[in-house]
Amino acid sequence: MKRTLVTLFAGLMAFSAVGAEDRPNIVWIFAEDTSPWMGCYGYEANQLATPNIDSIAAAGVQFNRAYVPAPVCSACRSAMMGGANQIRLGSHEHRSSRAKDAQLRLPDGVKLLPQIMKENGYATYNHGKTDYNFVWDENATYSNLKMKGKADSWDVLEQHQPFFLQIQTKGGKNNTAKFPKDRKTDPASVTVPADYPQNQLYREVVAEHCDSIRTDDDLIGEILAGLKDSSLAENTIVVYFSDHGANHLVRHKQMPTEGGLHVPFVVMGPEAWVPKQGERNDLVDMLDLSATTLAWAGIEIPDWYEGQDLFAADFEPREWVASAKDRLDHTIDRVRTIRTDQFRYTRNYKLDRVLLQPQYRDNQDYLKNLKELYASGELSEDLTRIYFGERPEEEFYDVVNDPAQVHNLIDDPKYAKEVQHHRQLLDDWLAEGDAGEGEEAPEALRHNGDDWQGGRGVNPEYEINRPDSDGDGLSDKWETINGRDPKDGRLAYEFDCGGWQTEGWASKGIDDNIAGFEGTLGFTVGKKSKLIRDGLSVTAGDADRNLLIKVRSERDIKVQAFANGKSLGHAEAVSSGDDYAEVLIPLNGNAAWNGKIESLEVSLSGAKGTFVEVDAIEVVRASDAFNDEGGKFFAELPQF
Repeated sequence: MKRTLVTLFAGLMAFSAVGAEDRPNIVWIFAEDTSPWMGCYGYEANQLATPNIDSIAAAGVQFNRAYVPAPVCSACRSAMMGGANQIRLGSHEHRSSRAKDAQLRLPDGVKLLPQIMKENGYATYNHGKTDYNFVWDENATYSNLKMKGKADSWDVLEQHQPFFLQIQTKGGKNNTAKFPKDRKTDPASVTVPADYPQNQLYREVVAEHCDSIRTDDDLIGEILAGLKDSSLAENTIVVYFSDHGANHLVRHKQMPTEGGLHVPFVVMGPEAWVPKQGERNDLVDMLDLSATTLAWAGIEIPDWYEGQDLFAADFEPREWVASAKDRLDHTIDRVRTIRTDQFRYTRNYKLDRVLLQPQYRDNQDYLKNLKELYASGELSEDLTRIYFGERPEEEFYDVVNDPAQVHNLIDDPKYAKEVQHHRQLLDDWLAEGDAGEGEEAPEALRHNGDDWQGGRGVNPEYEINRPDSDGDGLSDKWETINGRDPKDGRLAYEFDCGGWQTEGWASKGIDDNIAGFEGTLGFTVGKKSKLIRDGLSVTAGDADRNLLIKVRSERDIKVQAFANGKSLGHAEAVSSGDDYAEVLIPLNGNAAWNGKIESLEVSLSGAKGTFVEVDAIEVVRASDAFNDEGGKFFAELPQF
């Protein structure tokens, strides 16, 4: 941030003169993984099925355009507790303090929202999940009081007013297996968002999320009934909201999209604090709730807070809301996004990986279905692009007309002025400070990529901690995860890992990103274009028969290979076509293929702007290339 820590984190203002009896109790009902698919939000399949959430909206205010700071629980919750976006506080990496040797702390002077409330006379409680990405002091943050259940602790709370209570609900994570069959959502009644396959499996996924919301609504009914039966109802504000979008939809949870960031947000309470305003359509950052909570309590909002009091007399609607995505479990990313009245602008920083990277849900049927449809060629062109296509540096969507964010308008000249405006908005927001500019410490990378759940990290950032036994520039761990042989000493690059699409290849004389659709490199070439793989330490062997380059091009090109800067042979002509050509460069007896191989280059030359795709670059050995009779090369090499 531009403001100095001395100014930014100055001591909190003295306790307000407002008496305890004049201050409201505040209850947050904080749901996990829940999209705004309630009756009050006009979601057809849940009309009349969420009466309790709907009742909160009817009694107070329903915010129709509320957005969270991050599309994952820990970063969102860390931001809301800290009052500022997670990239300001260094709490942007998902569960970044799980390892004892990689723990993070908040900047000096920053206190959590419940701690501020507690220091100003409130009893503070949390029933359920916390999930903060930093080391924090539980005793300083929450009051030491034994609660009962989520819906029946009102008699305890009556003795400890005013209070700030968080009730955490499972939301989209509810187990709906035992939900009454006669109340379950008919999959035929739901609308599958346009950024998912329109098939029965996804209809069932959407229906299940509706049932999860109905399950939560039942619990909320119990909570509200208990409050009504107590003596607290007349002086208690109730807030219901979620930390991000639906958990079984991979372009909702963990994606900084409308689906991932747009959440339900309804409030009811005494008119003095929550005027009955019905539906509000102004843009809301959920950090505004943190600020509003302090305002309800009569506590001055600290300087570092990025939210505003939604009910202030001088309230001014936001022009935009910013959000961010960084590492999620073992999946490393960095994305920043701005939402304005009609548009969403998104900036991607990690361009060597596809949008749908390997992640914690890879074994779920809905994600397997996406990959199967892609592999079989049955996935639509639009969905293929937004999941498995080359990651663009920028995205721009008219989210009013395209809420699923399928049609990227970044290159449409009609929107050039709007794009530039949104770029500037994001630049200005990031100028205040972005702790995600650098990479995590090696200890944190080791924990999340190599230790957690056996180690599943495939992003290149994890390679700094890993040995590479065979010198092919790919660590033993990475090769094992991706089904390669980590000790074969064979150069083989298949470009099929969505978390590291390039497998360490760089370029020279190529202006665009070389990472293509999952399974390929894709780029445009000119007269002097090269792919380069440095960092090798492989010994050339007699078994190395050929260097195979599988390539296709929209126009005729020439392909030539080099080892340690020395030519492996003359340039091979490749004709234009839809099928991959198999360029075989002899290595056995090749004077340039000798000793230690430290670099490999592939030159691709053609008319400027020619689009080329490379499916594989690998050394084919004698044992792979010859049949049992020996001496005759197979016409059909293995397909990749």
